[in-house]
Amino acid sequence: MSQDGFEPKIIAFLCNWCTYTGADLAGTSRLQYPPNVRIIRLMCSGAVDPIYVLKADLAGADGILIGGCHPGDCHYQEGNYKARRRVIALKEILKSSGFDESRIWLRWISASEGSRFAETVREITATLKEMGPNPMKAEWAV
Repeated sequence: MSQDGFEPKIIAFLCNWCTYTGADLAGTSRLQYPPNVRIIRLMCSGAVDPIYVLKADLAGADGILIGGCHPGDCHYQEGNYKARRRVIALKEILKSSGFDESRIWLRWISASEGSRFAETVREITATLKEMGPNPMKAEWAV
């Protein structure tokens, strides 16, 4: 169900120490990826409150990416494990409420993985183009 001309809006909550630095590396390495992502830098993926994700979803973001350090590499010991538990719980809540939980992505991307960041953005953008716009956008539009 690809939407011609549809360009998804992606909100990315990125860990300062790993995924944000990986995104920066992708940029400085001039790796090509779609400009659909809007980055919000946080000190740790564990700092992503589920309310932030819900608010972005209800505001009409077509997808949400949460990026953190690989398990075992968190600068705050266990922040990424906290993020993983929160995302699992949030997806279950969304699914039981009739929302499409597949619009929320959690990825572990280290500071040296600029190419992995670029590939992740390409993958999420292509997937969201196939899915079409967030149906919440139309329902909550004023």
